[in-house]
Amino acid sequence: MDAILSGGRIGFVVVLWLSVALPALGAELGVPCGAMMRVMVSRASVPLPVAIDGRERVLAPHGTSNIQVDGQSVGPKWVIRAKRGAHVSGLALSGRLVALRRGADVVLVNEVPLEAYVAGAISGEMPTGWSSAALRAQAVASRTFAVHQRAAHRDRPWDVEAGTRSQVYSGRSPAAAARAAARDTRCQVLTAAGRPILAAFHSASGGRTASAAEVWGREVPYLVSVEVAEEEDSPDTYWRTRIARSTLARSLERAGYAMGKLREARIEDRTPSGRVRRVWFRGSDGEARLTGREVRQILGESTVRSTLFELRPEGEDVVFVGSGSGHGVGMSQWGARGLAAKGASYREILATFYPGTDLGLWQQGRIATLQK
Repeated sequence: MDAILSGGRIGFVVVLWLSVALPALGAELGVPCGAMMRVMVSRASVPLPVAIDGRERVLAPHGTSNIQVDGQSVGPKWVIRAKRGAHVSGLALSGRLVALRRGADVVLVNEVPLEAYVAGAISGEMPTGWSSAALRAQAVASRTFAVHQRAAHRDRPWDVEAGTRSQVYSGRSPAAAARAAARDTRCQVLTAAGRPILAAFHSASGGRTASAAEVWGREVPYLVSVEVAEEEDSPDTYWRTRIARSTLARSLERAGYAMGKLREARIEDRTPSGRVRRVWFRGSDGEARLTGREVRQILGESTVRSTLFELRPEGEDVVFVGSGSGHGVGMSQWGARGLAAKGASYREILATFYPGTDLGLWQQGRIATLQK
């Protein structure tokens, strides 16, 4: 997940299911929350193969505003009703699929019941062999994030994306443990001032989460920095990445920061939780100051796993030595696992990472108080 802080207000909206037959998962989880999620599963400017009921079709942009299916123009929108399901970009999908033209791209949107989406998000975001308390905490966080984004992005034809820009979605066949976690927390969301919160989460904090203010520049009362002492088993508790100075300089140049041969790299400032706020680079032909987030984006999030790192020049290399994975805001998934192992309930886990929030029931856009 790489959530972007944004506003939005939950309205009292009833979403009607468009008489499309629900698959087994939809029937199992039902639509008790009265909501459909529009999940953008693919966006491409080149031909996109989609298997529909076992038959491969090819979608592609056509002209300035239309879509082409198997070489024939079908206009700016194409609705796919698969009886046995569809496969696209490695995902097995059920529910209605809508292909839309957006700029130079074809966008494919999957419409699924909220609870089915939550089960797929749990499978995509957390190992389903973890304890039920951790999985339930993830279920509530994923559902709350989805509902928040649904309200915040009413002006676009999808609510969330299927990848890390929103939260990873595994499609129509989530693990049994993920389905159980969704069922056990059905319709439950975290609220503040009576509205679903931006339930940000990440893999591992490196010992302390970051506040929304230090990462996104905006104070959020429930997204504050908290100590996390239960992440010892995370593979990201300690990591090292060695990058040649020449490689680092080329990456910076591609991002618009040409400075010749890299001479020096130094951390100039840190945030209150210890994350890198600003890095100074000096080269033979110039210098640049970048934020820690910019460095991570330029070098890749799998290369620089978090902004909680040190820089160690070693000969012709620069070594990044860090801890944690992700933006660091909200719930640490490895921290949730550790708290669950010590006997914490999913409610206690959520209260730890989202202090001051309440647990409510979201149904047809309305919030009802959930008894403790």
